[in-house]
Amino acid sequence: MYVGTLSFDLLLGDVRSLKEKRSVVRPIVAELQRKFAVSVAETGNQNLHRRAEIGVAMVSGDVGHLTEVLDRCERLVAARPEVELLSVRRRTHTDEE
Repeated sequence: MYVGTLSFDLLLGDVRSLKEKRSVVRPIVAELQRKFAVSVAETGNQNLHRRAEIGVAMVSGDVGHLTEVLDRCERLVAARPEVELLSVRRRTHTDEE
């Protein structure tokens, strides 16, 4: 069993309130869940309206499949024009660790 995680640090565009921030972050979270069947949540910077941290997690029996899905998640977020991807942190764990 393999567990993979991604943590995205995002800079949001022209956002002036937490309500506007939610209108940018929620569609990204929903699209990741819908397209890739991964667990996704806003995991940090909740009180900052121009920054967001989104966490993604996935479990798979095949490390190749896990890597492919996480790569696709990263490309999807990087391609969103309304956010700037500042950094991505990726970790892969096995059940033997």
